[in-house]
Amino acid sequence: MATVIQPEASKPRAAVARPRHARMRWFAVRKELSPRARLMLGAGSFLLPLLVWCIVSYVPFVWHPLLQVSNPGGVDYFQTGMLVDKATFENETANMQAAHKPLPVGTPSNPVYLPPPHKVFEAFYTAFTTKPEARDMPWLHESLWHSIQVIFWAFVISSVLGVPIGIVCGTYSALARLIEPFTEFFRYLPAPAFGALAVAILGIYDGPKIAIIVIGTFFQQVLIIANTTRKLDYSLLEAALTLGTTRLKLLTRVVIPGVLPDLYRDQRILLGWAWTYLIVAELVGTSSGITFFITQQARYEHFENVYAAIAMIGIIGLGTDLVLAWLGKKLFPWDRTLKA
Repeated sequence: MATVIQPEASKPRAAVARPRHARMRWFAVRKELSPRARLMLGAGSFLLPLLVWCIVSYVPFVWHPLLQVSNPGGVDYFQTGMLVDKATFENETANMQAAHKPLPVGTPSNPVYLPPPHKVFEAFYTAFTTKPEARDMPWLHESLWHSIQVIFWAFVISSVLGVPIGIVCGTYSALARLIEPFTEFFRYLPAPAFGALAVAILGIYDGPKIAIIVIGTFFQQVLIIANTTRKLDYSLLEAALTLGTTRLKLLTRVVIPGVLPDLYRDQRILLGWAWTYLIVAELVGTSSGITFFITQQARYEHFENVYAAIAMIGIIGLGTDLVLAWLGKKLFPWDRTLKA
């Protein structure tokens, strides 16, 4: 009698293999993330570089090209805490062994310009509480406040000039053709190249610093904002013109309200651009602000303070951007792109 083989009970497809969209959720295109996922991924973007830094700093066999002398032994020029090359240390160890003298002892270490994370974290506190080594040196909070003022006034001047010109260029083709070719040419000129000229005209203090940042951001503002304005739906302009609106009302009642959320987002990006010019700008004329603090600390080889100051610039910039992003959600609740 033939044996009848019963087929296995069919399993749900989801139990056999996960759906493709579930497996590829990391690469989902423009998928809105949950608040928890946003928080975890945002934290991970900072924790991953910090993890790499910790590995490089604390794991001896990853990257420790030097040796820190803990006991100089019989080597007369070795001192406790001194950093030497491994080849030099091994050579001196061999010499001491041949001369039957005490051998030096050292532990693997990174170069002095790469302090470990805990040293930099300590510098965040000590830089604000430790008195500057030279009498003419400002405190860190004074340097930061001075740099913030330079950025603020430079970006205000750049925006007061660049935003209206960009909107007009994006609205009227003839004016765009008249203004944008020269703007395109000028934006390729390096702003620091005008440092000597700015000092000759504006003096050696904050004037040339502000001018360098204005030159570095103004021409970019005009082009970016003009391009943003051109993305406004032309049917809105056409409808307004058909209804007989004036040129001034076309700008104030149609164009500016239509591009305001995108314009706000452009300004957030351009503000970060202004920060990138700060270090170069503050070297023009008399060195001042956070740049002066960084150069002085590097001169004394206090590189943990250098890293802390650089990180503080990033923290201030990121904090400002997060505040502006939150404010943008309140000002433009209908704009979904500001929620990303």
